[in-house]
Amino acid sequence: MRIALFSDIHANLPALQAVLADIDQRKPDAIFCLGDLVGYNRWPNAVIDLVRQRGIPTIAGNYDFGIGRSSDDCGCAYKTDEEKAMGAISIARTNQLVGDEQRRYLRTLPAHLRVEYALNNDKLDLLLVHGSPRKINEYLFEDRDEKSMMRILEGAQADILCFGHTHKPYHRVFPYARDGRTAYRHAINIGSVGKPKDGDPRACYAELDIPMNMSAYERDALGVSFIRVEYDVEAAAQGVLDVDLPAYYAEALRTAH
Repeated sequence: MRIALFSDIHANLPALQAVLADIDQRKPDAIFCLGDLVGYNRWPNAVIDLVRQRGIPTIAGNYDFGIGRSSDDCGCAYKTDEEKAMGAISIARTNQLVGDEQRRYLRTLPAHLRVEYALNNDKLDLLLVHGSPRKINEYLFEDRDEKSMMRILEGAQADILCFGHTHKPYHRVFPYARDGRTAYRHAINIGSVGKPKDGDPRACYAELDIPMNMSAYERDALGVSFIRVEYDVEAAAQGVLDVDLPAYYAEALRTAH
């Protein structure tokens, strides 16, 4: 079973088109989107429409949640007054751009998706969230304390937890005692399609390879690949400028910061 997962498109249509073309070539068994379709660029409606046309199961990101309710709060954690002011411009502009039908769709998106597998007589729970199982806009960074991450995984009853929101991909594996044996839980940040922040401006998505005989007791049984896709970054940067969003967001696409 191969599963493609993508997140944090943020109205970047050229990046989404490139990622979907790459996914089509790889032909996974399932595709999921972990939210934040809108914000920071000129194509929120086109991004929403494309995801809907493809019938891709999608959960709500924090930006989707705010825009779906015509809110002026995206639930973003801006660090400075300047970032907060630019963020206010972005959400106001996004609210102006999003159509009524697209806004209704955003309001229907679920908070989480859970997929339960029964492989090798061993139940395996895959939980898909945007920020964390506890809060849509909680940041689960790679350097989060192991005990804290394990509490989140255990509380969510997730063998494999996939999420986005930080725009920085990683895969961590956590051992724990189960039925007198050592089992493993996985935390996977799938990165960002349309607004990477890890220094690599290429679009990012993840592919999971879940073997038919996978067991939670095998540390390296789960295959996780982070796939980077070239796209027209300058076209996306120009899209930011075309709708009078701060030039900072255009430059962030070029430098992936």
